[in-house]
Amino acid sequence: MTKIAIILGSTRPGRNGKQVADWILEQATRRDDAEFELVDLADHPLPHLDEPMPPAMGQYRNDHTRKWAEKIAEFDGYVFVTPEYNHSTSGVLKNAIDYLHREWNNKAAALVGYGGVGGARAIEHLRLVLAELQVATVRQTLTLSLTTDFEKYSTFTPSDHQAVLLDTMFDQLIAWSQALESVRNPEPIENAA
Repeated sequence: MTKIAIILGSTRPGRNGKQVADWILEQATRRDDAEFELVDLADHPLPHLDEPMPPAMGQYRNDHTRKWAEKIAEFDGYVFVTPEYNHSTSGVLKNAIDYLHREWNNKAAALVGYGGVGGARAIEHLRLVLAELQVATVRQTLTLSLTTDFEKYSTFTPSDHQAVLLDTMFDQLIAWSQALESVRNPEPIENAA
């Protein structure tokens, strides 16, 4: 079964992202074509990148890095839920991504942003970062506006059309995650002798 992580990319007290991630998980449980798990960065505290070797080397020395690598390696695809801070994603999400390399490679990701302009600029920044890690991002995104998808900027009240877009996003993410399985785990070529 395809496994998808919903990565909650904010650890701020009172964060709006928790409501968004919970809603995504609730919608995901209605599907039977993948397994979904919420991965909250608040449950995986990582200091600023403190590994002596570049992540591409895969030589993790710290227990927190090894634990994070094991968690991320479990999944075939990801839904990143990101706030928009200063036209970009959150520092805690960028740091968590930067910790690893091969664990992200040849997987698919969908992007959900929230903020004044729906997190659109954070989403675009994440696309660039994820491309460097060989993560294929799907076209469909969700951009959730603090003025139209939240009451008083704090209570998440998504409109019905957001659920339709989320279903499309899930369809694309699951298809791409399954397609990339053959890249992650290629069939061995038999000798033609």
